[in-house]
Amino acid sequence: MLLRKGMKLGKKIEEILVGEKLQFFEKMEDKDLLLYLGLTNDNNPLYIQHDYAIGTPYKKPIIPAIMLNGIITSAISKHLPGPGSHIREQNIMYFEPVYHNETIEILLEVQQIDLAQNTVEIYVKAFKEKNILVMDGVLKVVPPY
Repeated sequence: MLLRKGMKLGKKIEEILVGEKLQFFEKMEDKDLLLYLGLTNDNNPLYIQHDYAIGTPYKKPIIPAIMLNGIITSAISKHLPGPGSHIREQNIMYFEPVYHNETIEILLEVQQIDLAQNTVEIYVKAFKEKNILVMDGVLKVVPPY
């Protein structure tokens, strides 16, 4: 098995506990948004043009939902369960927009473990200031083998 020097695999299914949690904060910076938009060739004016966004219910540019997904995917890959894991299924709802330079709090919690399928069900919630729910969902994750 080839892994980067010093990197170890995340938790295998038998090492994961129901109720295990991960909490972290992420600031949605313009530099990250511009990198995403450049990589995907996404030029949606809702994400970058103040003149357009002011005429929408949002009143200013918002962060694409897929960028929020990317932060969650990264947390799964790095921390819970960690390197070697991947998301098999996801069901996420988005309730409020996230604006440029807002900080969001993301909470992941293991809810179920299926040893036979080698999957864990992880609930995800994200909030912005004043505990405003931004997203809520469930991920089915395959831990490293």
